Amino acid sequence: MKKVVVGLSGGVDSSVAAYLLKEQGYDVHAVYMINWHDTEGVIEGSCPSDDDVLVAQLVARKLDIPFETVDFSELYAKRVVDYMFSEYEKGRTPNPDVLCNREIKFDVFLEKALELGADLVATGHYCRKETIEKDGKQIHRLLAGKDNNKDQSYFLCQLSQKQLEKALFPIGELQKSEVREIADKMHLASAHKKDSQGICFVGKVDLPTFLQQKLQSKPGDIILIPSDYKEFDKITDYQNLPLPEQLKLLSEPYFYNPEAGKIVGKHQGAHFYTIGQRRGLGVGGLKEPPFVLAVDVEKNIVYIGEGKQHPGLFRKALFISKDEVHWVRPDLKVESGKSLRISARIRYRQPLQDAILYMKEEGIYLVFEQKQRGITSGQFAAFYIADELIGSGVIE
Repeated sequence: MKKVVVGLSGGVDSSVAAYLLKEQGYDVHAVYMINWHDTEGVIEGSCPSDDDVLVAQLVARKLDIPFETVDFSELYAKRVVDYMFSEYEKGRTPNPDVLCNREIKFDVFLEKALELGADLVATGHYCRKETIEKDGKQIHRLLAGKDNNKDQSYFLCQLSQKQLEKALFPIGELQKSEVREIADKMHLASAHKKDSQGICFVGKVDLPTFLQQKLQSKPGDIILIPSDYKEFDKITDYQNLPLPEQLKLLSEPYFYNPEAGKIVGKHQGAHFYTIGQRRGLGVGGLKEPPFVLAVDVEKNIVYIGEGKQHPGLFRKALFISKDEVHWVRPDLKVESGKSLRISARIRYRQPLQDAILYMKEEGIYLVFEQKQRGITSGQFAAFYIADELIGSGVIE
């Protein structure tokens, strides 16, 4: 009988994952991960707490499986939270949930599970794994979850074949409603528990307050950029250029001259803002709501545009440097000088977008069929062929 260690969070998804594995005949053990203790900046009632541990214990008792807690908070702080602070300080917007899966759930947690004698680890992610044989070698495919509204494959876009080899995703074939029904039928303590929100293992945060633990406030200007700013016209005739120049032009963020706009407000630090952000600007008197177009942390300026269709919010392409490219399927790696038609997303729950991936010596250029709203430096772009996630990378 194979031993599986389940990351039991106290939520309904991991609870049902544990139940299904036991029904399938595995020797199931539950582990609750403690990854964060500090509550500064965390919105009251949204962070993991003693209640989560209690619910996880009750579920384990109901399923009659061994339960223990492990504290990874020191490693989580170093590998996930410190990286977050570093990226925001540079004016980039990281995705802590992707990092949490790569660095914690499928690294230190996996190592701990193997120490406990596990053959496999399982989580409550809405995604699927399929193992095939190719050229005499096992290949593990990371597939989207059957529930399109809950598919979480994007959050696992940095996993390796070695990590996938040991992973199980028991609820990947189910709809969320079916998971709730199973939990209710089995009278699991987590059956009616709300889904967690916010940063992985931290909770929903007031981001500026959370970031001020390490990043200093620094008053600066908010500058409104008009929709007819000349920079938006630079790509009009890009198709007349050689392909390398096209790719570079299309993937470059817009450059903003402070003198081209007007000061409409003040902020407490450009590093507290992200592209596409609407709330927290404190700017009034406009016909349409303002959105962040760009942040310049060196000059400490936040550039905004009026209305959600402002041209500064949309770009045709993005770039990922070669050092930031990751292939979930190394056997499908695109060689330099080649291209591949794929689907891609640049954020969780975004519908897949048609694109062409161009592999160059310096990295990947991803050119979308339709302009994309809110391409953000520091976020992950994930590449798909049909419903399989084959690779990803950090957007420059």
